[in-house]
Amino acid sequence: MNKKTTWTGVILFSATVLVFCAISAQAVGFRLPNQDPEGIARGNAFAATADNPSAIYYNPAGITQVEGEQLRVGLYVISADTTYSSPGGKAETDATPQMVPQIYFAAPLTNTPLYFGFGVYAPYGLSLDWGKNTPFNTVAESGSLLYASFNPVVAWRVAKSLSIAWGPTVNYSEARFYQAISSSADQFWFKGKGIGVGYTAGLLWQPHPQWSFGVNYRSATSIDYRGSSQAYPYFAEQSTHASVDFPQYIVGGISFRPTPVWNLEFDLDWTEWKKVRQIVFKNTSFGNVPVVLNYQNSLMYEFGITRQLGNGYFASVGYIYSENSSPDTHFTPLIPDANLHLGSVGIGHRGDRWDWAAAYHFAYGERTVQGDANASANGHYKTFNNAFNLAGTLKF
Repeated sequence: MNKKTTWTGVILFSATVLVFCAISAQAVGFRLPNQDPEGIARGNAFAATADNPSAIYYNPAGITQVEGEQLRVGLYVISADTTYSSPGGKAETDATPQMVPQIYFAAPLTNTPLYFGFGVYAPYGLSLDWGKNTPFNTVAESGSLLYASFNPVVAWRVAKSLSIAWGPTVNYSEARFYQAISSSADQFWFKGKGIGVGYTAGLLWQPHPQWSFGVNYRSATSIDYRGSSQAYPYFAEQSTHASVDFPQYIVGGISFRPTPVWNLEFDLDWTEWKKVRQIVFKNTSFGNVPVVLNYQNSLMYEFGITRQLGNGYFASVGYIYSENSSPDTHFTPLIPDANLHLGSVGIGHRGDRWDWAAAYHFAYGERTVQGDANASANGHYKTFNNAFNLAGTLKF
């Protein structure tokens, strides 16, 4: 098989797997910022480093640091566990591990200052199942959101120390939602699919060998999910659609390398969640049914350290503080957002032909919801998630 055939086959395989996987969100609404073990191990503080093909997600300008043609494939595995307690009862989500792949390809364009990249990844995702017998089953039982981005990028090395990049995103998404109507014996459900487009951009500036600055931007998108719904067993299935806004976000990072073996980075990640006001299910058996969210803008504070160990090996640790974006008044148990603390650790190796990396991270947070418009959702929520990511890079 020639190189073109190999790349095409791997990309198509990864895209197919991605489309049939649902993944669990980890706060900051339904964003999924964990896209590569080297980034995850550093608390996702990677925008000013971005020196492997996953830069396509973390900062596309970083692919100008990739030497030769490189194909990187990763697998993210997460177990999401949230518990609920109140005077009305207790509940817990299904913590069965879920997985989703990532794939990135980057290469220089011969005899030009340009670089090309292509990524397939899931920047948003949610899959939670509370079961049918919770105190809040008329608010939510289960739901899943799959959002797969196909993202070609072009990066330009403007000068030795400065690179910029831009690329469109074509985003395929599937959504499912289930809730009781009056008891565990009946149910309203919706299933839909849609496509939206957007773009990403990045800047990487290294004015001094010890200092590097990075900016990563992702545009807002909107997807109109067209499918069907049913109020079972009272009404027949019928065509329904619902539009969902996905917010813009921007990440700024600064990396400091006091010596060649140390890299310390801090990133500030801002998401315009205020754009996400409500989701309206149109043309259901009950007419137009709104789900009010009224999200608020939020930040993630990300810090990471990497130490080179010699012979191509390295180790990293990281920490993230993630602000809650969901107000009490319109909280939904399907997106149990909270102020979260995330810790991470990872190891890896870079070689002449192959690179590999592995990372583990956890997320912990608690919140007590009071004054929710849906009173049955009031109560105490505790989240503890565990996740692993493995990735390997083949250098052609």
